[in-house]
Amino acid sequence: MRAVQYDAVGGPVAWREVPEPACPTTGAVIEVKATGVCRSDWHAWRGHDPVPLPMTPGHEFAGLVAAVGPAVTRFKVGDRVTAPFVNGCGVCAYCQAGQAQVCPDQTQPGFTHPGSFAQRVVVRQADFNLVTLPAEMDFVTAAALGCRFATSFHALTAQAGLAAGEWLAVFGAGGVGLAAVLIAKAQGAKVVAVDRSGAALERAAGLGADHVIKLESPGGPAADRAALETAAAKIRGDLDGGAHVALDAVGSEATAWASVRSLRRRGRQVQVGLMLGQAAEAALPWGLVVAQELRVAGSHGMAAADYPAMLDLIIQGKLDPTRLVGQVIGFEALGEALMAMDAPVLGTGGLTVAAAGSA
Repeated sequence: MRAVQYDAVGGPVAWREVPEPACPTTGAVIEVKATGVCRSDWHAWRGHDPVPLPMTPGHEFAGLVAAVGPAVTRFKVGDRVTAPFVNGCGVCAYCQAGQAQVCPDQTQPGFTHPGSFAQRVVVRQADFNLVTLPAEMDFVTAAALGCRFATSFHALTAQAGLAAGEWLAVFGAGGVGLAAVLIAKAQGAKVVAVDRSGAALERAAGLGADHVIKLESPGGPAADRAALETAAAKIRGDLDGGAHVALDAVGSEATAWASVRSLRRRGRQVQVGLMLGQAAEAALPWGLVVAQELRVAGSHGMAAADYPAMLDLIIQGKLDPTRLVGQVIGFEALGEALMAMDAPVLGTGGLTVAAAGSA
């Protein structure tokens, strides 16, 4: 079959002929009909999140079941499916408790094994990790859910417990941040979005953000930190003490710090942006966390078991992930789209989804 691969960190990303994937006994092979182009794929390609090489990227996908292993009982060839980017082992205590997104033996297409920038991709433990698509949902919409949208949904509903009438501060109006704006508004919350890109903030406002704050910074870590501190102070001043919930969708020491600093007393901060490299050991204002009883939580994807509630909201028309899709491209452009993500993190705009048969 054909698949996109890269052999070296930051090296060429190109289509190649590769062997057909073997179907695991408990797994399935999915014919990919649509796949998202995510910044997490870019992080792996750039070596920020090491993966075995060569690697086929891609972890947000939807398609048709092409083959199932002999132990699979819930799915058959031809079923329309998607899957979360974290695939649980299905047997550990975390998976059995419905928390596969933190499974210690998890696998991730595009990271632990070849991903969905290909004609076909393997999903392991298919009965546990595959999600049946509603008949009303097309493949592009489903592919837009797999990482950024589902991660934001889990972050706001399960990790933060965002409630109607509360204020959410979103730092970074890229894919995850824009998804958070859309989901929060569907929950009846109020949103302030922070970014350095005017275009990204316009998009956030178009999705319902009640206020936007443009970071005014000449660039450089110190200047960015000062601009973010100013934004956090403005949020505290404008929102009667701060946001009830803050979400860092960027993943840096400065944005994580500012996210916590934007909270009111007893507020909740959710870290969604990947904290890579030196940022993985970044400090937070722990004195404030203790004195004001703040809560800090991470969010890492969403288990397949939690998809039905999200899918129901989409089918009911209460959530429309297609509003986040910035462009639909053909599969042939996948490599170029991934490499184009060398653009800055803040202000990345809408999601890019590749669909089979698209020009």
